[in-house]
Amino acid sequence: MSTPFRLAVGTAFLALLNCIAGGVAAELVFTLTSPALEEGGRLPADLKCTRDGGEGVSPPLEWTGVPDGTKSFALIMHHYPRGTIKGRDAPSHYWLLWNIPAETTAIPKGNPASLGDEGSDKDNNRTGYTPPCSPGAAVHEYTITLYALDAALEILPNQDSNAVDWAKMTAALTGNVIAQSSLTFQN
Repeated sequence: MSTPFRLAVGTAFLALLNCIAGGVAAELVFTLTSPALEEGGRLPADLKCTRDGGEGVSPPLEWTGVPDGTKSFALIMHHYPRGTIKGRDAPSHYWLLWNIPAETTAIPKGNPASLGDEGSDKDNNRTGYTPPCSPGAAVHEYTITLYALDAALEILPNQDSNAVDWAKMTAALTGNVIAQSSLTFQN
């Protein structure tokens, strides 16, 4: 085998290893996605509130690149209504979910298996998911954030609880988040 040929084969082999290693590294990024939602896109008709002709159920979610040491997951869906300011005001929360088992990598549409424990709805009337129902022609931005946690959120109950609101949920997350990933959409 000639030296230039060996050099070319060696270079190609190293490039292949680099691609493989690069692909593995890329998968280790904690990423939240949805087969129904596109980042920055519009909420599909079937996921709108029932008033707007939708099913009023939570969107399907999937995630990859779970960090080492993850003991559970928590999820918050929220939006800042007109007149509120991020960092100053609490947003409207549409879904507070914790105690999602560490081996979970997806939540199907509507969360039919009732994974995790749920906090109060947007209006603090019951527990569970509140579907977006933007008034009239207004377009609002909603964010779903998934948190990989290094421990269970022990200050929150091990059951659905209407007493858990935005403030209690975010306080419980403090000091327990390994990584987080968000998905934003409009309605």
